[in-house]
Amino acid sequence: MVSKLDRLREMSIVVADTGDIDAVSQLKPVDCTTNPTLVLKAVSLPRFAETLDEAVSWGRAQSGTPQAVAAAVADRLAVSVGAALTALVPGRVSTEVDADLSFDTAATIDKARAVIAAYGARGIGRERILIKIAATWEGIRAAEVLQREGIDCNLTLIFSRLQAIAAADAGAFLISPFVGRILDWYVKSTGKTYTAEDDPGVQSVRDIYAYFKAHDIRTVVMAASFRNPGEIEALAGCDRLTISPALLETLGADQGPLPRRLSPETVVEPPPRIVLDERAFRWGMNEDAMATEKLAEGIRQFARDLATLRALVAGRLAE
Repeated sequence: MVSKLDRLREMSIVVADTGDIDAVSQLKPVDCTTNPTLVLKAVSLPRFAETLDEAVSWGRAQSGTPQAVAAAVADRLAVSVGAALTALVPGRVSTEVDADLSFDTAATIDKARAVIAAYGARGIGRERILIKIAATWEGIRAAEVLQREGIDCNLTLIFSRLQAIAAADAGAFLISPFVGRILDWYVKSTGKTYTAEDDPGVQSVRDIYAYFKAHDIRTVVMAASFRNPGEIEALAGCDRLTISPALLETLGADQGPLPRRLSPETVVEPPPRIVLDERAFRWGMNEDAMATEKLAEGIRQFARDLATLRALVAGRLAE
Protein backbone atom coordinates (compact mmCIF):
# COMPACT_ATOMS: atom_id res chain seq x y z
CA MET A 1 0.00 0.00 0.00
CA VAL A 2 1.10 3.56 -0.75
CA SER A 3 1.32 5.89 2.25
CA LYS A 4 0.26 9.51 2.33
CA LEU A 5 3.93 10.42 2.65
CA ASP A 6 4.71 8.58 -0.58
CA ARG A 7 1.81 10.33 -2.31
CA LEU A 8 2.96 13.67 -0.95
CA ARG A 9 6.43 13.12 -2.38
CA GLU A 10 4.85 12.78 -5.83
CA MET A 11 3.45 16.32 -5.53
CA SER A 12 5.88 18.29 -3.34
CA ILE A 13 9.53 18.17 -2.35
CA VAL A 14 9.56 16.90 1.23
CA VAL A 15 12.04 18.52 3.60
CA ALA A 16 12.87 17.38 7.14
CA ASP A 17 12.62 20.09 9.77
CA THR A 18 15.21 18.60 12.10
CA GLY A 19 18.86 18.16 13.00
CA ASP A 20 18.23 14.57 14.10
CA ILE A 21 20.58 12.41 12.05
CA ASP A 22 18.73 9.18 12.85
CA ALA A 23 15.40 10.64 11.77
CA VAL A 24 16.87 11.94 8.51
CA SER A 25 18.48 8.56 7.79
CA GLN A 26 15.16 6.81 8.32
CA LEU A 27 12.81 9.25 6.60
CA LYS A 28 15.04 10.12 3.62
CA PRO A 29 13.93 13.70 2.86
CA VAL A 30 15.33 15.65 -0.10
CA ASP A 31 16.41 18.66 1.99
CA CYS A 32 16.85 19.54 5.66
CA THR A 33 16.21 22.77 7.53
CA THR A 34 17.85 23.75 10.80
CA ASN A 35 17.64 26.68 13.20
CA PRO A 36 19.23 27.49 16.58
CA THR A 37 16.53 25.49 18.37
CA LEU A 38 17.24 22.37 16.30
CA VAL A 39 21.03 22.77 16.53
CA LEU A 40 20.72 23.07 20.32
CA LYS A 41 18.71 19.83 20.40
CA ALA A 42 21.13 18.11 18.04
CA VAL A 43 24.30 18.81 20.05
CA SER A 44 22.63 17.40 23.17
CA LEU A 45 22.37 13.99 21.47
CA PRO A 46 25.02 11.31 22.07
CA ARG A 47 25.64 11.14 18.31
CA PHE A 48 27.03 14.68 18.37
CA ALA A 49 29.12 14.32 21.55
CA GLU A 50 32.37 14.10 19.57
CA THR A 51 31.29 17.02 17.41
CA LEU A 52 30.76 19.13 20.52
CA ASP A 53 34.12 18.03 21.96
CA GLU A 54 35.89 18.91 18.71
CA ALA A 55 34.30 22.36 18.54
CA VAL A 56 35.19 23.10 22.16
CA SER A 57 38.80 21.98 21.60
CA TRP A 58 38.95 24.20 18.53
CA GLY A 59 37.55 27.09 20.57
CA ARG A 60 40.20 26.77 23.25
CA ALA A 61 42.81 27.44 20.59
CA GLN A 62 41.13 30.66 19.45
CA SER A 63 41.89 34.16 20.66
CA GLY A 64 39.37 36.82 21.65
CA THR A 65 36.96 37.55 24.42
CA PRO A 66 35.15 34.60 26.04
CA GLN A 67 31.90 35.80 24.49
CA ALA A 68 33.43 36.03 20.99
CA VAL A 69 35.00 32.58 21.26
CA ALA A 70 31.75 31.02 22.51
CA ALA A 71 29.89 32.60 19.58
CA ALA A 72 32.49 31.27 17.13
CA VAL A 73 32.20 27.77 18.58
CA ALA A 74 28.40 27.94 18.32
CA ASP A 75 28.79 28.89 14.65
CA ARG A 76 31.15 25.95 14.15
CA LEU A 77 28.61 23.60 15.72
CA ALA A 78 25.83 24.84 13.41
CA VAL A 79 28.02 24.16 10.39
CA SER A 80 29.07 20.77 11.80
CA VAL A 81 25.42 19.73 12.18
CA GLY A 82 24.67 21.04 8.70
CA ALA A 83 27.67 19.22 7.23
CA ALA A 84 26.51 15.94 8.77
CA LEU A 85 23.09 16.46 7.22
CA THR A 86 24.53 17.17 3.75
CA ALA A 87 25.96 13.65 3.81
CA LEU A 88 22.45 12.23 4.19
CA VAL A 89 20.28 14.31 1.85
CA PRO A 90 20.73 14.82 -1.88
CA GLY A 91 19.53 18.42 -1.79
CA ARG A 92 20.05 21.46 0.38
CA VAL A 93 20.59 22.15 4.06
CA SER A 94 19.40 25.47 5.50
CA THR A 95 21.68 27.08 8.10
CA GLU A 96 20.39 30.10 9.97
CA VAL A 97 22.16 33.41 10.45
CA ASP A 98 22.17 34.63 14.06
CA ALA A 99 18.71 35.84 15.01
CA ASP A 100 20.22 38.78 16.90
CA LEU A 101 21.41 40.13 13.54
CA SER A 102 17.89 40.28 12.13
CA PHE A 103 17.88 44.07 11.96
CA ASP A 104 21.47 44.52 10.72
CA THR A 105 21.86 44.12 6.98
CA ALA A 106 25.66 44.44 6.83
CA ALA A 107 26.26 42.04 9.72
CA THR A 108 23.86 39.48 8.22
CA ILE A 109 25.74 39.62 4.92
CA ASP A 110 29.09 39.17 6.67
CA LYS A 111 27.84 36.22 8.74
CA ALA A 112 26.30 34.54 5.68
CA ARG A 113 29.58 34.82 3.78
CA ALA A 114 31.41 33.35 6.78
CA VAL A 115 28.99 30.41 6.95
CA ILE A 116 29.45 29.67 3.25
CA ALA A 117 33.24 29.89 3.68
CA ALA A 118 33.07 27.48 6.66
CA TYR A 119 31.15 24.96 4.57
CA GLY A 120 33.59 25.47 1.71
CA ALA A 121 36.50 24.67 4.02
CA ARG A 122 34.84 21.28 4.59
CA GLY A 123 34.48 20.69 0.87
CA ILE A 124 30.76 21.50 0.79
CA GLY A 125 29.81 23.85 -2.04
CA ARG A 126 27.39 26.74 -1.73
CA GLU A 127 25.00 24.92 -4.06
CA ARG A 128 24.25 22.54 -1.15
CA ILE A 129 23.46 25.29 1.37
CA LEU A 130 20.66 27.78 1.92
CA ILE A 131 21.37 30.72 4.20
CA LYS A 132 18.35 31.14 6.43
CA ILE A 133 17.47 34.75 7.30
CA ALA A 134 14.52 36.24 9.17
CA ALA A 135 12.26 38.13 6.75
CA THR A 136 12.66 41.58 8.26
CA TRP A 137 13.19 44.48 5.87
CA GLU A 138 16.89 44.40 6.78
CA GLY A 139 17.11 40.64 6.31
CA ILE A 140 15.46 40.85 2.91
CA ARG A 141 17.94 43.53 1.81
CA ALA A 142 20.80 41.27 2.94
CA ALA A 143 19.35 38.41 0.89
CA GLU A 144 19.21 40.68 -2.15
CA VAL A 145 22.98 41.24 -1.92
CA LEU A 146 23.76 37.60 -1.18
CA GLN A 147 21.65 36.31 -4.08
CA ARG A 148 23.61 38.53 -6.46
CA GLU A 149 26.77 36.87 -5.14
CA GLY A 150 25.40 33.42 -5.85
CA ILE A 151 24.56 32.64 -2.23
CA ASP A 152 21.03 31.24 -2.15
CA CYS A 153 18.80 32.30 0.72
CA ASN A 154 15.84 30.95 2.64
CA LEU A 155 13.76 33.86 3.98
CA THR A 156 12.13 32.46 7.09
CA LEU A 157 9.49 33.57 9.60
CA ILE A 158 7.13 34.59 6.78
CA PHE A 159 3.71 35.46 8.17
CA SER A 160 2.31 37.77 5.50
CA ARG A 161 2.01 38.14 1.75
CA LEU A 162 3.98 41.41 2.03
CA GLN A 163 7.01 39.60 3.43
CA ALA A 164 6.72 36.96 0.72
CA ILE A 165 6.49 39.53 -2.07
CA ALA A 166 9.39 41.60 -0.74
CA ALA A 167 11.53 38.46 -0.49
CA ALA A 168 10.64 37.42 -4.04
CA ASP A 169 11.33 40.93 -5.35
CA ALA A 170 14.78 40.66 -3.74
CA GLY A 171 15.41 37.46 -5.68
CA ALA A 172 15.30 35.07 -2.73
CA PHE A 173 15.74 31.45 -3.75
CA LEU A 174 13.15 30.24 -1.23
CA ILE A 175 10.70 31.49 1.37
CA SER A 176 9.34 29.68 4.43
CA PRO A 177 5.79 30.82 5.22
CA PHE A 178 4.77 29.50 8.64
CA VAL A 179 1.45 27.70 9.05
CA GLY A 180 1.11 26.53 12.64
CA ARG A 181 2.31 29.72 14.28
CA ILE A 182 -0.33 31.68 12.37
CA LEU A 183 -2.95 29.20 13.57
CA ASP A 184 -1.66 29.59 17.15
CA TRP A 185 -2.17 33.35 17.00
CA TYR A 186 -5.72 33.13 15.69
CA VAL A 187 -6.75 30.41 18.13
CA LYS A 188 -5.48 32.55 21.00
CA SER A 189 -7.00 35.73 19.56
CA THR A 190 -10.44 34.40 18.64
CA GLY A 191 -10.91 31.31 20.80
CA LYS A 192 -12.18 29.47 17.73
CA THR A 193 -11.43 25.94 16.61
CA TYR A 194 -10.30 25.71 13.00
CA THR A 195 -10.42 22.90 10.45
CA ALA A 196 -7.69 22.40 7.87
CA GLU A 197 -9.82 24.20 5.29
CA ASP A 198 -10.40 27.40 7.29
CA ASP A 199 -7.01 27.28 9.05
CA PRO A 200 -5.59 30.84 8.70
CA GLY A 201 -2.05 29.48 8.25
CA VAL A 202 -3.14 27.21 5.41
CA GLN A 203 -5.02 30.09 3.79
CA SER A 204 -1.93 32.31 4.06
CA VAL A 205 0.26 29.81 2.21
CA ARG A 206 -2.39 29.22 -0.44
CA ASP A 207 -2.63 32.98 -0.97
CA ILE A 208 1.14 33.35 -1.35
CA TYR A 209 1.35 30.33 -3.65
CA ALA A 210 -1.42 31.70 -5.88
CA TYR A 211 0.27 35.10 -6.10
CA PHE A 212 3.64 33.59 -7.02
CA LYS A 213 2.25 31.24 -9.66
CA ALA A 214 -0.02 33.89 -11.18
CA HIS A 215 2.93 36.24 -11.68
CA ASP A 216 5.43 33.56 -12.69
CA ILE A 217 7.65 34.20 -9.67
CA ARG A 218 10.47 31.66 -9.45
CA THR A 219 11.04 31.92 -5.69
CA VAL A 220 10.26 28.55 -4.10
CA VAL A 221 7.37 28.42 -1.60
CA MET A 222 8.20 26.03 1.26
CA ALA A 223 5.43 25.84 3.83
CA ALA A 224 6.69 25.29 7.39
CA SER A 225 5.62 25.05 11.04
CA PHE A 226 2.85 22.47 10.96
CA ARG A 227 0.68 21.59 13.94
CA ASN A 228 -1.16 18.57 12.50
CA PRO A 229 -1.27 16.34 9.40
CA GLY A 230 -4.42 18.06 8.17
CA GLU A 231 -2.52 21.28 7.52
CA ILE A 232 0.04 19.36 5.45
CA GLU A 233 -2.63 17.53 3.46
CA ALA A 234 -4.40 20.83 2.75
CA LEU A 235 -1.18 22.11 1.13
CA ALA A 236 -0.30 18.99 -0.88
CA GLY A 237 1.30 20.22 -4.08
CA CYS A 238 3.04 23.24 -2.56
CA ASP A 239 6.57 23.56 -3.99
CA ARG A 240 8.16 22.23 -0.80
CA LEU A 241 6.97 21.28 2.67
CA THR A 242 9.32 21.19 5.67
CA ILE A 243 7.91 18.76 8.20
CA SER A 244 8.95 17.52 11.65
CA PRO A 245 9.96 13.85 12.00
CA ALA A 246 6.89 13.09 14.14
CA LEU A 247 4.50 14.32 11.44
CA LEU A 248 6.52 12.61 8.70
CA GLU A 249 6.11 9.35 10.59
CA THR A 250 2.37 9.95 10.97
CA LEU A 251 2.00 10.51 7.22
CA GLY A 252 4.17 7.49 6.53
CA ALA A 253 1.86 5.28 8.58
CA ASP A 254 -1.36 6.55 6.97
CA GLN A 255 -2.43 4.81 3.77
CA GLY A 256 -5.48 6.91 3.05
CA PRO A 257 -6.03 8.96 -0.12
CA LEU A 258 -4.26 12.27 -0.55
CA PRO A 259 -5.55 14.53 -3.34
CA ARG A 260 -3.44 17.35 -4.73
CA ARG A 261 -4.63 20.69 -3.36
CA LEU A 262 -2.19 23.17 -4.91
CA SER A 263 -0.97 23.46 -8.47
CA PRO A 264 -0.43 26.38 -10.86
CA GLU A 265 -3.67 25.39 -12.59
CA THR A 266 -5.68 26.03 -9.42
CA VAL A 267 -5.05 29.78 -9.68
CA VAL A 268 -8.35 30.87 -11.20
CA GLU A 269 -8.30 34.64 -10.66
CA PRO A 270 -4.78 36.12 -10.67
CA PRO A 271 -4.29 38.59 -7.81
CA PRO A 272 -3.00 42.03 -8.88
CA ARG A 273 0.75 42.67 -8.80
CA ILE A 274 1.86 44.62 -5.73
CA VAL A 275 4.72 47.12 -5.81
CA LEU A 276 6.54 47.49 -2.51
CA ASP A 277 9.03 49.97 -1.14
CA GLU A 278 10.31 50.22 2.43
CA ARG A 279 7.53 52.57 3.50
CA ALA A 280 4.78 50.33 2.12
CA PHE A 281 6.40 47.24 3.66
CA ARG A 282 6.77 48.72 7.12
CA TRP A 283 3.29 50.23 7.12
CA GLY A 284 1.73 47.00 5.89
CA MET A 285 3.48 45.05 8.63
CA ASN A 286 2.39 47.63 11.20
CA GLU A 287 -1.22 47.09 10.13
CA ASP A 288 -0.93 43.31 10.44
CA ALA A 289 -0.82 42.58 14.16
CA MET A 290 -0.44 38.84 13.69
CA ALA A 291 2.52 39.08 11.31
CA THR A 292 4.26 41.72 13.41
CA GLU A 293 3.82 39.82 16.67
CA LYS A 294 4.76 36.40 15.30
CA LEU A 295 7.84 37.72 13.46
CA ALA A 296 9.10 39.42 16.63
CA GLU A 297 8.27 36.37 18.73
CA GLY A 298 10.09 34.04 16.34
CA ILE A 299 13.21 36.19 16.33
CA ARG A 300 13.19 36.34 20.13
CA GLN A 301 12.78 32.57 20.40
CA PHE A 302 15.66 31.82 18.03
CA ALA A 303 17.80 34.43 19.77
CA ARG A 304 17.11 32.84 23.17
CA ASP A 305 18.03 29.38 21.88
CA LEU A 306 21.19 30.77 20.30
CA ALA A 307 22.07 32.39 23.64
CA THR A 308 21.45 29.05 25.37
CA LEU A 309 23.75 27.29 22.89
CA ARG A 310 26.46 29.89 23.45
CA ALA A 311 26.06 29.56 27.22
CA LEU A 312 26.43 25.77 26.94
CA VAL A 313 29.60 26.27 24.92
CA ALA A 314 30.94 28.88 27.35
CA GLY A 315 30.44 26.44 30.21
CA ARG A 316 32.38 23.75 28.35
CA LEU A 317 35.16 26.17 27.46
CA ALA A 318 35.52 27.12 31.12
CA GLU A 319 35.93 23.53 32.33
